[in-house]
Amino acid sequence: MPLEIERKYRVTSDAWRDQAHEVIPMAQGYLNDTASLDSGAQKASVRVRIQGEQAFLNLKSREIGHTRQEFDYPIPVDEARALLALCVGGLIDKRRHLVRHGGLLWEVDEFLGDNAGLVVAEVELEQADQAIDLPEWVGAEVTDEVRYYNLALAARPYSQWSETEK
Repeated sequence: MPLEIERKYRVTSDAWRDQAHEVIPMAQGYLNDTASLDSGAQKASVRVRIQGEQAFLNLKSREIGHTRQEFDYPIPVDEARALLALCVGGLIDKRRHLVRHGGLLWEVDEFLGDNAGLVVAEVELEQADQAIDLPEWVGAEVTDEVRYYNLALAARPYSQWSETEK
């Protein structure tokens, strides 16, 4: 069973920009919403993503925290565009910047559109208790804060957050 072990952090400065070695544009949406997951009617999010010239259908279990089941399947880009039109909530538009630090690959997501102003960094791990050399440009860990999940951002974007939430 494929597992994703991932930690997520707020980004506190632009120091990562000079270290980024690749940028991938992404558009994604969800075929289900947070209400269906919160009610227990569904136990996984269903995401459609176009990243660069590739597209994927992704299912991710609903557990809160750093470890979740994740299934990712390539699909034709034209089919992904059709599926994006069927998504509920808003679409997520972001640029993913890849940065190597401390022997790990960090994904710095710079959100656009209704989520503009939000920048988070994620790092995938091999073990939940794996030691991480945190870059100087990461701040508070937000792995367990649901509002930072892309599914939640599609339903309630960063532009709607209160100043205390930001």
